[in-house]
Amino acid sequence: MKKSKLLLIAGIIGTAYAIYLVSYFLSINDASISSSEQLGATLATALVMPHMAIVWIAVIFNWLGFFLNARWGALVAGVLYAVAILFFFLYFMFVIVEMILCFVAFGKMKKNQKEVIKQEGEVQA
Repeated sequence: MKKSKLLLIAGIIGTAYAIYLVSYFLSINDASISSSEQLGATLATALVMPHMAIVWIAVIFNWLGFFLNARWGALVAGVLYAVAILFFFLYFMFVIVEMILCFVAFGKMKKNQKEVIKQEGEVQA
């Protein structure tokens, strides 16, 4: 069975974004800045942490859906990307594409699995 190109694209974009999130918020918590800036950076990191965690979990399910050809992986990833938007709406533009790609891939995977079952039935008959 063919792998979903949409899940591959969503996985690449999601992984890049998740790595960016971690690297950015680790870099702003530098010890060389003043204490007031350090407090602001810590608060910003605390606000974004739930979003960051959900994005990482979504990326894991995204890759599971891709490598296992699992519809449930694509669906869970799409839902988790949507939840990540709810946790930190200001970063919606970084997650919306992955969410849409996962939902479209979920819909297409259903059609592909039906076609495979139909073809296997025709071969056996």
